[in-house]
Amino acid sequence: MHTILGAGGPVSNALAQELLKNNQPVRLVSRREIKTTEKATWLGADLKNYQQVLQAVQGSSVIYMCAGLRYEKKVWAAEWPVIMQNLIDATKATGARLIFFDNVYMYGHVRGPMTEETPYNPSSVKGEIRARVAEKLMAEVKDGNLRASIARAPDFYGAESLNSFYDSMVLYKYAQKAKATWLGDPSSKHSFIYIPDAGRAVYLLGQRPESDNQIWHLPTAPALTGHEFIQLAAKASNTKPNFMKVNKLMLQTIGLFNKMIGEIAELYYQYQYDYVFNSDKFQKAFQVQPTPYATGIKQFAPFLLNKVKKD
Repeated sequence: MHTILGAGGPVSNALAQELLKNNQPVRLVSRREIKTTEKATWLGADLKNYQQVLQAVQGSSVIYMCAGLRYEKKVWAAEWPVIMQNLIDATKATGARLIFFDNVYMYGHVRGPMTEETPYNPSSVKGEIRARVAEKLMAEVKDGNLRASIARAPDFYGAESLNSFYDSMVLYKYAQKAKATWLGDPSSKHSFIYIPDAGRAVYLLGQRPESDNQIWHLPTAPALTGHEFIQLAAKASNTKPNFMKVNKLMLQTIGLFNKMIGEIAELYYQYQYDYVFNSDKFQKAFQVQPTPYATGIKQFAPFLLNKVKKD
């Protein structure tokens, strides 16, 4: 049984599609009910409740942790340590393999490519929290208490939820023939992972027990500048590459009235400086290549156009 904790999000949905496509039994776990097919089951659980987590993962061969929390520092500080401890204890109790989907906040501002060997040097409160839970998990691995890996990815694009800044502020805006918005310095480089690539990569980790007990950077195309991303998006929608830049002061000002925007401000360094994610290790080990940005944007375009028509 393959159990996905935090089902319903972009990565978990992409992962579930890969598992089902390959005829793997899937259990989807979330607080809100998810419509399922005969090949997948759903179970409700609160990840802060150990007994519910334990019940949710019973009989699992692989547990995939793909849950996201409400995007607030206070929530993360209170809930991530509890959830990670529950996850560790439940994994030990069942003997399942664990794959923890993670971001790059713990690296902080990195001068040069981010690799699996990049030391943790968080530049934000959220980064400090992510560093602590990742260190806790890998300490258990080092002590031989469980089999687990971290699947790490940068910002993403190509999600139907449109909850990434490139999807919502650039690709969707151009599909509407509207002006786009770019966070930070458009001359700096940025890495984005295509959501289908992320789901496929996590699936591959689940199929390969020899990949356990390591950190893996999921396959991501080489970084481009913001200007290059703007041009690709405009070309895909056959529109002019008009856009406005948002700097940190603007984020902070908007954040006074919008808590979500305010929470993003502490991570502004990711958009001000080069944000280059290296996935050579995964690509070599699994003999896979990430989807080129132009291809991913083209594949995502029909969904965007259909959404524009519905809206």
